[in-house]
Amino acid sequence: MKKFEEKTLSEEKIFEGRVISLYHQEVELPNGKSSTREIVKHPGAVAIIPITEDGKIVLVEQYRKALERSILEIPAGKLEKGEEPINTAKRELEEETGYEANEWKHIQSFYTSPGFADEYIHIFVAKGLRKLENSAQLDEDEFVELLELSVEECLEELKKGSIHDAKTCYAIQYLQLLNKN
Repeated sequence: MKKFEEKTLSEEKIFEGRVISLYHQEVELPNGKSSTREIVKHPGAVAIIPITEDGKIVLVEQYRKALERSILEIPAGKLEKGEEPINTAKRELEEETGYEANEWKHIQSFYTSPGFADEYIHIFVAKGLRKLENSAQLDEDEFVELLELSVEECLEELKKGSIHDAKTCYAIQYLQLLNKN
């Protein structure tokens, strides 16, 4: 038994989309009472911290409809069924930036919003970048612009509000800690 476990009494799929599914659950709480939960099921994702030879981070600027604005982010993408995270990371780096990397390191995996979603994201550092002449293309509904910024420049963008997502904030803090050690 898991501490504070909530037993699922019933579950109904409310929505199934290309990326997520939404479920409504009736649960029994640890105290014996019941409650409801709305759960988002997600296939998982990867994010890449691409670092250039001169120590800059390759970021993508992308419009995010949920926010109704553009933000700066590290490259990322969703896992395809049965795909290993490292393979997703390599594919997404090429598609979103036109780069490939000689050196890959997995640094962390975490849940993005465990209060309502099961999305699990794997963070990789990519070094030894090389620009490809014929790289994979972005998905037809993706539009991005590349930027290469130092950690200090990323901190300025964070203060200005251009960086808002957890994975990119995590990446900046990770690199700050590396620079201090």
